[in-house]
Amino acid sequence: MGLTNDLRAAIARDDRCYYRLGIWGDLMMSRNAARGFTLIELLVVIAIVAIIAAIAIPSYTEQVRKGRRADAARAVGQLQLELERWRSEQPTYVNCKVTTSPDDCSTSPATYPAAPTSDFYTIAISGTSRTAYTITATPSGVQVGDRCGKLIADLGTKKKPTWDTASCN
Repeated sequence: MGLTNDLRAAIARDDRCYYRLGIWGDLMMSRNAARGFTLIELLVVIAIVAIIAAIAIPSYTEQVRKGRRADAARAVGQLQLELERWRSEQPTYVNCKVTTSPDDCSTSPATYPAAPTSDFYTIAISGTSRTAYTITATPSGVQVGDRCGKLIADLGTKKKPTWDTASCN
């Protein structure tokens, strides 16, 4: 277990040596002289970051799309409320026109409902009859490839708006 004096002197003189004396006098490896990261350590860290990014980015994108779908559902619900307000004052939905801003009562006999705006969906009303209407929110812009498709609110058949894809309802 003892080291010769020559070896002890060599270890003490050479500050680049990777060996040092341990607690019990035995030789131990030391990395005091070697500073920084090795290439393999850097590659491992880059691989870990790439794996985390490959998992996180699609999840984040899906959450953003869900938020946009919620915005479209809010806009459709807002238009439904506006149409019901219209119907409470008018006998039919037939003459109801949806505008981008409410009309002035002095220029028209009745105030038309204002269509809500959405940056990622185009909101349109069609199929107005005496007692029913259909509101469609069609994806536009970056939302075009959404897996849920269009949001349709049809007062004639259903009270609740539904998406084209059943798993999104």
